[in-house]
Amino acid sequence: MGTCSEYIKNVFPSIDDDLKQYVEGVLQNGAEDFEDSEEVYEAVGEVLQEVSTDKTEEDIRNICNELLNMLKPHKKKESNGSMKVLNAPIHLGSMVDSNEGNVEDIKSIWVMQRDDSLKVDAKKLEKAQAKLQEKQDKRTKEVKVVAPPKLQTATASQVTSKKESKLESKGNNRTQDIRIENFDVAYGDRVLLQGADLTLACGRRYGLVGRNGLGKSTLLRMISGGQLRIPSHISILHVEQEVVGDDTLALDSVLECDTVRQDLLNKEKQISAAINAGSTDPELNTQLSEIYAQLQNIEADKAPAKASIILNGLGFTPEMQQQATRTFSGGWRMRLALARALFSRPDLLLLDEPTNMLDIKAIIWLENYLQNWPTTLLVVSHDRNFLDTVPTDILHLHSQRIEAYRGNYEQFEKTKTEKLKNQQREYEAQMQQRQHVQEFIDRFRYNANRAALVQSKIKMLEKLPELKPIVKESEVVLKLPDTEPLSPPILQLDEVSFRYNQERVIFSNVNIGATMDSRICIVGDNGAGKTTLLKIIMGILSPTSGMRHVHRNLKFGYFSQHHVDQLDMNVNSVELLQQTYPGKPIEEYRRQLGSFGVSGDLALQTVSSLSGGQKSRVAFARMCMGSPNFLVLDEPTNHLDIETIEALGKAIQKYTGGVILVSHDERLIRMVCTELWICGNGSVKSIEGGFDEYRRIVEAELESAAQPK
Repeated sequence: MGTCSEYIKNVFPSIDDDLKQYVEGVLQNGAEDFEDSEEVYEAVGEVLQEVSTDKTEEDIRNICNELLNMLKPHKKKESNGSMKVLNAPIHLGSMVDSNEGNVEDIKSIWVMQRDDSLKVDAKKLEKAQAKLQEKQDKRTKEVKVVAPPKLQTATASQVTSKKESKLESKGNNRTQDIRIENFDVAYGDRVLLQGADLTLACGRRYGLVGRNGLGKSTLLRMISGGQLRIPSHISILHVEQEVVGDDTLALDSVLECDTVRQDLLNKEKQISAAINAGSTDPELNTQLSEIYAQLQNIEADKAPAKASIILNGLGFTPEMQQQATRTFSGGWRMRLALARALFSRPDLLLLDEPTNMLDIKAIIWLENYLQNWPTTLLVVSHDRNFLDTVPTDILHLHSQRIEAYRGNYEQFEKTKTEKLKNQQREYEAQMQQRQHVQEFIDRFRYNANRAALVQSKIKMLEKLPELKPIVKESEVVLKLPDTEPLSPPILQLDEVSFRYNQERVIFSNVNIGATMDSRICIVGDNGAGKTTLLKIIMGILSPTSGMRHVHRNLKFGYFSQHHVDQLDMNVNSVELLQQTYPGKPIEEYRRQLGSFGVSGDLALQTVSSLSGGQKSRVAFARMCMGSPNFLVLDEPTNHLDIETIEALGKAIQKYTGGVILVSHDERLIRMVCTELWICGNGSVKSIEGGFDEYRRIVEAELESAAQPK
């Protein structure tokens, strides 16, 4: 160190003693850590520049290089070509990447001399590579191999504690709470959840929310399929697939779910048959008595009534309950699957969009029924009113993790907003503190009297937890096409009737009309003829009697869930629009998709790989590319997330054309509709009082149906 001190004094004769001691202290403390002269310059270069009036930056850098050589004499030897001694493992690939311009550092490891005769002529090499590429291109053209599509599958992994594993292996784990800790879920190459935790307390009702495509439905399948492990004694039922249609009656299909009751009844039949056949075995009478006692304990005689109440609540009339399951459509079989789950009461019930296949009356009944659910419930839903009514807790899936909030969706929104504000304030306060400390360090960095204080401030900065800026989820914006005004009359049905055959009348003597300002919602029970009415309005079906009057320039845009299901799943979204509207620039297709939130790489993914909500947005983009001036929307909210439903409502409010909507989403109806048509009992009527009046009518009907006859 003495050599450095003398060198500094000789090069900077006018240097202040305090500054000289400060520089020497920095060099002495950092001697082991300095790797090159650049680091020495960063440590003391600016101080030396200030005390020198006749030296350039280059001079100072050379001086710092000399100081490094004095501190680490072996560095000079290494740079002169001697063998470098490695004191730790290195990775040659990464060293090459970071030392592209400094071959000596790499060469000193293992190459002492280079034989120039072994060099390859660059021009010859380039020529040879070009010929090789030409041959490969020719082969590719001759034999075009189509790679099989890569199957995307969901995978999961988790960490389980030794304590839980021991309890599980011994069969002593009797907890009813479910904890899935530190788990990952991926779909193909895409990570959906990483290091996530999920706790479900027994008896609480959880609503799982989050944007489309983040993995909510995948998570339910991972739990029900066993890829994410939970205590083996906990029974799980995931309502995902419809009931298989056969000759089993709807009521019996539900009763079969109670396997204990069913087994006892089967044994009772066998023993009774044996006794009636003349068996004198006294043991049979004893067994029969035990079976009757067990049936009485589980209240088996009340099971048909319980099953009937559930089926009735979900829209099955007494006549429908006695029909074979094969006579029902897919939507009604999904209701049957839901009825079976509600009747069997598993320890953990998983519901994925249960309101999608229900009308408003059934949704209101289900909301009331689930409020008294005795076991654990985990439901994925985008029905805002349902999430405000049923859950006791909300699980928010975002940023590859799950955050838990107490309360319903409305409370969750308030808490989340306040939490984000607090995090933003904390981040801004820390940034202000960091800036204040950094200003002090920059001001007194070269002040010898404050060197110790500066060092302590630097250490304090390093110890501060690094807060990341708050990243808010981007707002969803949907843009419906602009329209030109049309002079009335626009649309009118006069004395319209429709029947599928001579016996089945859907409705009769319908007199309704719509304008370019209309925001009409059609409500009614499933099967009441809502979709039939839409098809008559658009001219897809002709009325049995009566007249339909439509403006000659009226151009309908029709959206239904069937259109989503019928999208070509083997192409990407841009190609899908190209098929329907050929001949336009690619930018126009991408701009159209972007106005419905399908942008970037998402627009180039195959439609089959998109989530249900993303497919709906693609269907919207395709519908609106034809520039309709009157929208007919049949259940447009199925599979859309809450943010997109909100965006759809705002887009409808701004739309300058007419809108007729069939929906069971109460929030959307309240948000956009100014007129309500009730479809049912063979008629279509407009009611005063809007949705509040309709809900009052439905609740009165449910209350009346629940009264004992």
